[in-house]
Amino acid sequence: MEFLWSLIIGGIIGWLAGLILGRDVPGGIIGNIIAGFIGAWLGGLIFGDWGPSIAGFAIFPALLGAIILILIVSFIMKSLRGRNRR
Repeated sequence: MEFLWSLIIGGIIGWLAGLILGRDVPGGIIGNIIAGFIGAWLGGLIFGDWGPSIAGFAIFPALLGAIILILIVSFIMKSLRGRNRR
């Protein structure tokens, strides 16, 4: 049951990060879950584990990490699309 909660919270974190940035995460629900998990890992490395924690995710660092991840991925996708047009 804990794994299911981790998937749900990871998806919500990825969805919120995309919502805050106004950008869709590639891959839909699966992309949101992946962005939430990788964002939680990245946020934990950069910001530590502070604030409330749900299903093993420190919410604020995970959200900040997911926002950073989505910015990086969208920048890479934008630059790849620009190269294909030339």
